[in-house]
Amino acid sequence: MRVLAAMSGGVDSAVAAARAVDAGHEVVGVHLALSATPGTLRTGSRGCCSKEDAGDARRAADVLGIPFYVWDFADRFKEDVIDDFVAAYAAGETPNPCLRCNEKIKFSALADRAVALGFDAVVTGHYARLADGVLRRAVDADKDQSYVLAVLTAQQLSRAMFPVGDTPKPQIREEAAERGLAVADKPDSHDICFIPSGDTRAFLGAKIGIRPGAVVDNDGQVLANHEGVHGFTIGQRKGLGLPGPAADGKPRYVTDIDPDSGTVRVGSAEDLEVWGVQADRAVWTSGAAPKGPIECVVQVRAHGGMAPAVAESVGTGLTVRLREPLTGVARGQAIVLYRPDVLGDQVIGSGTISDTVRDAADESNAVSGASATQ
Repeated sequence: MRVLAAMSGGVDSAVAAARAVDAGHEVVGVHLALSATPGTLRTGSRGCCSKEDAGDARRAADVLGIPFYVWDFADRFKEDVIDDFVAAYAAGETPNPCLRCNEKIKFSALADRAVALGFDAVVTGHYARLADGVLRRAVDADKDQSYVLAVLTAQQLSRAMFPVGDTPKPQIREEAAERGLAVADKPDSHDICFIPSGDTRAFLGAKIGIRPGAVVDNDGQVLANHEGVHGFTIGQRKGLGLPGPAADGKPRYVTDIDPDSGTVRVGSAEDLEVWGVQADRAVWTSGAAPKGPIECVVQVRAHGGMAPAVAESVGTGLTVRLREPLTGVARGQAIVLYRPDVLGDQVIGSGTISDTVRDAADESNAVSGASATQ
């Protein structure tokens, strides 16, 4: 096939491109310029899209002997990822920008241009496995990225290739070194790529401005004041501006955020327990929604936050009833559904969390009558 290798400048995408060459494909490398100000160099593992990254990607392409280009997607990235991220936090949600980047940039804007130019697929260094349209977790559980890829449609998956998902990360680095790729020991990027300082609250404050509100307890008593709900997320324990723990000595957590009134509610760890989830923007990786309720395992964070559940397609969204409670479930996060088989690694679909249910009795009753599987 004729494939386009998205080369970020890191070791994973470089080895992915190399494996595509080994497989006999006609490979062209492309680096996405996503930053409007790429002049600064990255600092260790923070940041991305710098001149350093573009240079690393170009050198890797030279070693592999493939053509290489830089495509400017900065405007699209700002609109679909950064602006979406800011708007979600302003609305009291907790978005995942990596997930949105995959959905809107790498497997939409980039893939659409690739197809228009005659390419058959896009190759990336994501840690996930894909065969016959079935998306699965990576072999390396610590690096698995199936969660942030679960927003991809069946059509988008049909144009994707993930060559490194069957290999643990240490072996990928060893392979890169054996191939003579200078990025073999390059640190992994982490945190939010477009906030190289790592200070998300300061970044959002500069974008949103001051919108004062109150931090209150379950009785509505004002405990502190704040400068904007964008500084909080469900399950947060530190940085609440409180003088100390609750009267019983236990720590307090953010349990609810009301962006309209600017109220941030705090409570105990028990107050965080969620037994049900409503989600919109459902995506079913098979291309079709299941008929009736299905048994599954759900995940609500990129790493962790998993529980057995029963899910059902409702209109353009989905309803999930948990068999075990989860904590720290926030609006704006993705909920990803996996098959509940022995491996539990096959992605069924996903949705964007819009609401949660905390009544254990109601949810347990609802679950008891649902036992269908997909």
